[in-house]
Amino acid sequence: MARWYRGDLHTHTRRSHAGELTPAQLVAAARAAGLDFIAITEHQATDTYAELRALAGDDLLVIPGREVLTDHGHWLDLGALRVVAHPFGPYPSSDPGEFDVVEVWNGSWSSDLPWNADNEAALAYWGRELIEGRVRPAIGNSDVHLPGQLGTPQTVVLADALSPAEILAGVGTGHCWATESSDVDLSFTARTFGHDADIGDRLETGAAPVALRVEVSGAPAGLVTFRTAHGRLHAETLPPPGQPAVIEWATSARESGFVRVEVRHPDGRMAALTNPITLA
Repeated sequence: MARWYRGDLHTHTRRSHAGELTPAQLVAAARAAGLDFIAITEHQATDTYAELRALAGDDLLVIPGREVLTDHGHWLDLGALRVVAHPFGPYPSSDPGEFDVVEVWNGSWSSDLPWNADNEAALAYWGRELIEGRVRPAIGNSDVHLPGQLGTPQTVVLADALSPAEILAGVGTGHCWATESSDVDLSFTARTFGHDADIGDRLETGAAPVALRVEVSGAPAGLVTFRTAHGRLHAETLPPPGQPAVIEWATSARESGFVRVEVRHPDGRMAALTNPITLA
């Protein structure tokens, strides 16, 4: 049965330039962050995978990968998927359009801010592409180089099993969402005529109304925004701590086309963002 798994698909040890963590420290940090999986993506190298896999044991999945550095930007080679990394900085990609997945949220390894202008630009680019009809999954990764960074942000993936193939399949089909840490939890569903859809699904509506429901924990007083093929159509503020944090909204396929959700803190920082549910 499918379930949600938390992980970080862009990580480094001291094998990479500016990396400070040993493989053992990276594995310990993953466990401390509450992650189920990591992808090891050293700069131009794959030789730390075997050591990490041995250290991880059975309770932490390690997915082999590498970060490819070019004169035109960086990208993550995860085997089944090619991910454009931090497309708007600090090493921008000249053509983010040639990749399978967009890393719209890159961590704070080069900044004190977990959400910054580079990420805002990447999110805006990805959002425009969705509106124009090019649907590619969005993810968030820490790009960890230093202690204290792993899992900030992270990607939460719906998968049938905790295996490289299943995790990457979940990412590749958009059955995932990104968040600043394991402290934030979210569910986003759509329902019509008794049929339910989750993040990344396509829901056949027959032109009927669609009931959307978002439930969030870990982001009190945050702003939940529903973004669609026609832009922002609805937003509500989450209640303070101690009250049920549920937002509901009704729409239709004609009105929206697709719906994705952003959750931001009162100061505008991103707490979580989802891939879209498509309404047809």
